[in-house]
Amino acid sequence: MTTAWPRYELSDADVAALTSIVDTVRATPYADPRQPDFYDRNRFAVRQLPAGLWEFLDDFRHSEPAAGCTVHGFPVDDRLVGPTPTHWDAEQSEAHVTEIEVFLALCGMALGEPFTWETLQGGRLVQNIVPIPGDEARQNGHGSEALLEFHTEDAFHPSRCDYLLLFGVRNEDKVATTVASVRELALNPADVEMLTQRRYHILPDDEHIRQLTLRQPDHPALKLVERMRDAPEPVAVLFGDPARPYLRIDLPFMRCVGNDPVAQRALDALHTQLLANQDDVVVERGTLLIVDNYQAVHGRRSFRARYDGTDRWLKKLTVSRNLRASTEFPRGSRVLV
Repeated sequence: MTTAWPRYELSDADVAALTSIVDTVRATPYADPRQPDFYDRNRFAVRQLPAGLWEFLDDFRHSEPAAGCTVHGFPVDDRLVGPTPTHWDAEQSEAHVTEIEVFLALCGMALGEPFTWETLQGGRLVQNIVPIPGDEARQNGHGSEALLEFHTEDAFHPSRCDYLLLFGVRNEDKVATTVASVRELALNPADVEMLTQRRYHILPDDEHIRQLTLRQPDHPALKLVERMRDAPEPVAVLFGDPARPYLRIDLPFMRCVGNDPVAQRALDALHTQLLANQDDVVVERGTLLIVDNYQAVHGRRSFRARYDGTDRWLKKLTVSRNLRASTEFPRGSRVLV
């Protein structure tokens, strides 16, 4: 990684404190971070985070110093986590995996409100990012041989996350996550003007539709996301303060309204700048990568999966800074329908 992002190294005292918190949480009846009730029942546990870690995450949230940050040093025992699953829905009973998920959940709660979608991984909040046989060429987190192109997480949706958290359970091949920041671009004024206009359609990525189509074709969430695919609202790519803009983009699933060549040239210029300013971030075992989903795009380098239990395995969590601002969330729920 060439960009000097904020970085926090867990001390021995931090790890001891985190282990104690995790043990306490796991002893409660609501110990599964994949389920929504974990976050409401354990909301006070986040106050016990080590002071240095809490201050680091709080500063990242409030001062927006960079497009991402990393936390290093959470202990992961390669033997105790078991083999890398060959599908996101593989049952996992290993206690050590739950410990990792609790740590991830606590960091997410320090940043805001963890949430997820009915359309992804059965509505689980903590999700598995693993290569899946048959998905090698797909533009999703389960592909491998195809370069995963730059995108904002769930860019098609107005209630997309503020933060994407990726924790390294296993990554012995050092497969890189690619990240680029809108803050490092040098676009000409004409392109900026075009990109701040509602001249673009961003469609739902295939995974939001495919999982429910295969498993729950009558689910009401499928009809909603199909409507967003078939009749998308035009959006701007750059928005907010012109001096410090935010962005939303998902290149494989974007179209210019009316196939406008001027809008397309501006988008191509943005893509060129993102590629020129990208960083490779290897989310290694025990490392947490936090991506500011309003400042950054991310992707993944291609790799060859073995499907032998040793492949790259990340845990994923998405976080909102203001969950109740989304009208799509039923009151008290963390799962978007």
